[in-house]
Amino acid sequence: MQNRPDDEARTDRPQPGDRPQPDDRPQPGDQARPDDHARPGAASRSGRPRRRSRAVAAAAAAAAAVLGAGAVTAGVVGTGAVTTVASGTAQAARHVALPPGAGDDGSGTGGPTRAATAQEEVGVVDIDTVLDYGTGRAAGTGLVLTADGEVLTNNHVVADATSITVTVVGTGASYRASVVGTDATDDVAVLRLADASGLTPAVLASSAQQAAVAPGTAVTAVGNAGGVGGTPSAAPGTVLALDQAITAGDESGGDSEQLTGMIEVDAAIEAGDSGGPLYAGGAVVGIDTAASSASSGPSFRTAALPGSSSGTVGFAIPIGTALDIAQQITSGEQSDAITQGTPAFLGVELAQGAGGVADPAAEGAVVSGVVPGGPAAAAGLAAGDVVTSVGATPVDGPDALSAALAAHRPGDHVEIGWSDASGSARTATVTLAAGPAA
Repeated sequence: MQNRPDDEARTDRPQPGDRPQPDDRPQPGDQARPDDHARPGAASRSGRPRRRSRAVAAAAAAAAAVLGAGAVTAGVVGTGAVTTVASGTAQAARHVALPPGAGDDGSGTGGPTRAATAQEEVGVVDIDTVLDYGTGRAAGTGLVLTADGEVLTNNHVVADATSITVTVVGTGASYRASVVGTDATDDVAVLRLADASGLTPAVLASSAQQAAVAPGTAVTAVGNAGGVGGTPSAAPGTVLALDQAITAGDESGGDSEQLTGMIEVDAAIEAGDSGGPLYAGGAVVGIDTAASSASSGPSFRTAALPGSSSGTVGFAIPIGTALDIAQQITSGEQSDAITQGTPAFLGVELAQGAGGVADPAAEGAVVSGVVPGGPAAAAGLAAGDVVTSVGATPVDGPDALSAALAAHRPGDHVEIGWSDASGSARTATVTLAAGPAA
């Protein structure tokens, strides 16, 4: 029998500001990155078509724009699609468009948000990321799966991350983390904490406990609300429905995706809670993933509920589903949905012509800039150069460059061919770096 979380909040828990914050200085094992000033563009994605919305939107006026594989903008190419991110800080959350009739009763009867109890903090971690080599930052939540540092979270929490710091809520210990793998289709990711041992895993629901979840079941959503760290928030509520299908996307309604099999709750899930536990009967029955209400965070994914009043509707991935996907990831499975590790990264910005398309006259992929400290910069590529080959594969444009790089892994040594601004043909062998998480 699992123990139920304490009814009283802890009095000795760390407060916001007490815990160490992620260090912005380069750390051993960090990927190559430019300085933390805004730049026009960010790192690219994997070679597969992009299926999901961004984990975060940039603060203030600009939101992150994500394009599908082969799309071209002034972004940094690793493999696949290119994304543009404005500088800023945000919290991981999702935008939800509900089907007609959903939430029509104006549900939102969960109790007021409170501080999480000691038992609700067990196995919970805060996740802080640097996006696309310093163009932005984000924060979310995760769950410890193993004593040696496997962590479960949403894919959108770590999407576009080039540096990840994970802080164990119960102890305040911080670790550098790497991406074991991601499932963009189902919004699940597994991280590995560097040099971790003796961690206390989250209390996960048994099969019987999962099967007992039904409309009316009391639940509590716990997470790093607002991305501020410190004691997690806990939002009580009830299950409204099971096996729900939703459309999640960015604030503009673009880059949308379908998520199915979701648990719908009236708990006040907030920006930063993504990846955190949804408790029922003292055990984790889901991971907080999306919500439909407004938030004080500038990046919260919001959507109008047809016919609803001011109620909050949140959604969680059933823990059984998330664990099945995590098992596939940790066993090394690779599929259309699952990506192992992070993509290979060359570190060039691609020029675009009028209307946002590549220059059709260019006989290759035109470079508009390079990432300082990246493989392309080390090889001597510069703005105005045209990449013409990757290994033995000819490159006749941005799509071909993305496809060629997609066939490689970080650490691969590959010869890059290009013509410089004077028209001279040049080659150099580069060591591909690890790009942003898919």
